[in-house]
Amino acid sequence: MANIIMHPSDAGVIHAAPDTVACTKTLGRWVLVATILGSSMAMIDGTAVNVALPALQRDLNATVADVQWIVEAYALFLAALILVGGSLGDLFGRKRIFAIGIGIFTVASIFCGFSQSISQLIIARAIQGVGGALLVPGSLAIISTTFSKEQRGKAIGTWSGFSVITGALGPVLGGWLVEHVSWRAVFYLNIPLAVIVLVVLFLHVPESVDTEAGRKLDWRGALLVVIGLGAIVYALITSTTLSLLHPLVLSMLAFGVLMLGAFLWNEARNPTPMIRLSLFRSRIFSGANLFTFLLYSAMGSVLFFLPFNLIQVQGYSATAAGAAMLPMILIIFLLARWSGGLVGRYGARLPMIVGPLIASIGLVLLARPMIGGTYWTTFFPALLVLAVGISTTVTPLTTTVMGAVESQHAGLASGINNAVSRLAALISVAVFSIVVLSVFAGQLDSRLSASGVAPTVQQQLDVQQTRLVGMQIPTAITGPSRVTLEQTIKESFVVAFRVVMLTASVLALVSALIASLTI
Repeated sequence: MANIIMHPSDAGVIHAAPDTVACTKTLGRWVLVATILGSSMAMIDGTAVNVALPALQRDLNATVADVQWIVEAYALFLAALILVGGSLGDLFGRKRIFAIGIGIFTVASIFCGFSQSISQLIIARAIQGVGGALLVPGSLAIISTTFSKEQRGKAIGTWSGFSVITGALGPVLGGWLVEHVSWRAVFYLNIPLAVIVLVVLFLHVPESVDTEAGRKLDWRGALLVVIGLGAIVYALITSTTLSLLHPLVLSMLAFGVLMLGAFLWNEARNPTPMIRLSLFRSRIFSGANLFTFLLYSAMGSVLFFLPFNLIQVQGYSATAAGAAMLPMILIIFLLARWSGGLVGRYGARLPMIVGPLIASIGLVLLARPMIGGTYWTTFFPALLVLAVGISTTVTPLTTTVMGAVESQHAGLASGINNAVSRLAALISVAVFSIVVLSVFAGQLDSRLSASGVAPTVQQQLDVQQTRLVGMQIPTAITGPSRVTLEQTIKESFVVAFRVVMLTASVLALVSALIASLTI
């Protein structure tokens, strides 16, 4: 799932390197066109796909675990390989690796659109994640090595602003395509953008290489982290159909932890590690990354589950559900500069405490709506408050991460923080899905038993619990009985959604506590 909150840590790994190109106005414009459109591919894809998930679940007869894998396969490879992607650009040319990332991402998007089964779509999404790991670090790295120090701030601001705007359009455009064309069309959005980016890249953008970068890549570390995270995510998702205490789940969890332990051992002894563990000796740096993991875990739950609530429970069209997310993204963008001023006035610590507290209130408000009511009195106030809280936090967090290490490690520090934010989304979707399924199943069973539904009907619904609100009511049930069952299923999901939002609110509160203790 792509990050909707843009900040300098989205650069991946940017090594300080002398400018090798005289950046004219014309060149600067072409570079901005290529990097903005390139990063927009990942932004639009991430936000639009979330809105498409309910329709996709219906058409492919998918369970919640299947839908999780559609999101998690992409997030897994993006989070695990994004640091490698940045290093590859330094070694072999930022334009070259950026273009390869665009190509892989686009081909995988085409395969996503043509997928005839869940397994095909999951594989295609994993390949998209590999492309994203090459693409995401490249855009800002190209800007940083093309523009002079005097021009760089304005260029990055332009890139960030347009990237957020395109990311905001993603849910609306994706929702419209789902509603009027097909969920498959969401993935085809990347094709025209990719063509434009590649043409501009090869005709107008110069190559840049970090001649001081080491010539070895930490492939062993990358493999270990992919296997370790993959095993843990597999165990968590599988536990929704088995149980957390099932031997397969426990063995995969143990294997994943073992692989991540081996990853840390490798990083400590590798002369050219993917992650410099010494950076975590800084209490501020460690605290900022723990803060990031907690807060972005809370946000991950919102971005994944809210579209299901809006579309399958509240009855929003896919377009309306996409538009419902628009105010939150735009507010985060519009207040970004204001939050930067908070750092100069109050320092980073106070906004990093107050911001999560405000976000926590927004998450509590998201738990308030039941079924029905207008958007402006139910979800809009909650998303407004949540956006203000996140906006208050983003720039101070970035400032803290960059300032917690020596200047020569600033690029790596930002890349690590970016990877942590994406890892948070990866883990939160897996963990919160367990919570949702557990609460939903308990609520549904108790409500069905209390309503006196025939045992045969209850059994037919029980075997579909992993589909959540997407379960199919037997066709033999019609009239008021069918309406009552539909309402019961929706109410059960709303209770589960509330539990997740309240839990996410607690995570935001804990992140504020972490900031008060470490920043």
